[in-house]
Amino acid sequence: MEEELPNRVYAIKTTSKSERSVADNIKKAIESGDTDVRVLSIIVPDELKGYVLVESAEPFARIEELREKVPNARSVVKGVSSMEEVGHFLTPKPVVSGIDEGTIVELIAGPFKGEKAVVKRVDLAKEEITVELYESVLPIPITVRGDHVRVVERAEDR
Repeated sequence: MEEELPNRVYAIKTTSKSERSVADNIKKAIESGDTDVRVLSIIVPDELKGYVLVESAEPFARIEELREKVPNARSVVKGVSSMEEVGHFLTPKPVVSGIDEGTIVELIAGPFKGEKAVVKRVDLAKEEITVELYESVLPIPITVRGDHVRVVERAEDR
């Protein structure tokens, strides 16, 4: 009887910007019966460019077999890890994380698109920031969504 291995997470290196297609091709290979490798989950974290994470109880050699059947999958990283080590990729970060009061941002959407502004208040719960336009004669506070700004200069860099 074959001994059941604990679930491990393997990182499969991909060609640039093809992480999503590699994940889709892994899924297709499993569903179509091209491979009998058992995969529990496939993860494509945004922060980990060039890699697809595969959770499986299979040994390294079997994951390497799976990788050979998938286009744009370059190699399997030797360092096998557990779900606890990659868990932080599964929790989304707030859009406004890293933006503090005094930071200079550029508005990238809305009626003030292209304008620079100084952050006056950050609301983590609503993922909004209140800014004042940088070159405005009369400082009027404007509340915008966190994903509508691009950081130009951090407060601690000045």
